[in-house]
Amino acid sequence: MNPSDLLSNLKITVLAEDSVQYESPLLGQHGISFLLEAKSQDECRRILVDVGQNASALLHNMRLLGIQPSAIDALFLTHCHYDHTQGTVEVLKAVGKKGFPVVAHPDTFRPHFVKDPYLRHVGVMPEDSRTKIEEAGGFLFLTTDPFPFVPGITTTGEVRRQTDFEEVGIALFTLVDGRLVQDGMMDDISLVAQVQDKGLVIVTGCSHAGIVNIVKHSVEQTGENRIAAILGGFHLLAASKERIGRTAEALSQFDIELISAGHCTGFKAQAALYQIFKDRFKPLQTGMTFDL
Repeated sequence: MNPSDLLSNLKITVLAEDSVQYESPLLGQHGISFLLEAKSQDECRRILVDVGQNASALLHNMRLLGIQPSAIDALFLTHCHYDHTQGTVEVLKAVGKKGFPVVAHPDTFRPHFVKDPYLRHVGVMPEDSRTKIEEAGGFLFLTTDPFPFVPGITTTGEVRRQTDFEEVGIALFTLVDGRLVQDGMMDDISLVAQVQDKGLVIVTGCSHAGIVNIVKHSVEQTGENRIAAILGGFHLLAASKERIGRTAEALSQFDIELISAGHCTGFKAQAALYQIFKDRFKPLQTGMTFDL
């Protein structure tokens, strides 16, 4: 690949996560949000990945970290869940731009709910509807295909399910032509960056597509086998011991320099990943930065 198609540097800041670093003044929340600062030659583009579920806490953290919302160039929503999308409109208002790119899957705004222990909508909330996003200055790019932000950084597009042990991780439902159906979360997409002399950086939201599927898909999509980092939620919180073990073992077959997983990953899965990857694994926390 031409070096001009790769990033010269990528800095990732964890703006929102379920936990915070020791003695940190930042606010945690059940959700996830990253800021990616992608440099290619002399140009730098800033991409916000998800917004968590509390925009006030997110914007508070950005202020403490010296990040101006107006400096952000685009927003990528990894999937529909409220803990990744709630407050999108409030964040767009803070950004204050017209025609601001918002990239997501076409099914992001569908009805989406759980039935246990009771009926509850867990998708995009009404205050963050397509119409309200557009009224707040957002320009929606809704696609199932890989979407390029800049040379060297793109979305996965829909992730092909390849493993026989990964699944969504929770019983989710939607409506199709008036019929109640189980939701396979095809809108769960991730972001893949290619950094010169480093390899891939994979950023996930919740990995409902399966983290191993996502890694396989990313390697096949880019043709790059080296993985500098995988960051995000792996949604193994309620997974069986067998699935956790098979996931950790499958990931160990890749050339991975660093894994930092949190949010919906769960302690048992974090412990299993640490057992295999040792110091190459770090629990994800609000305020962490990765300079690649």
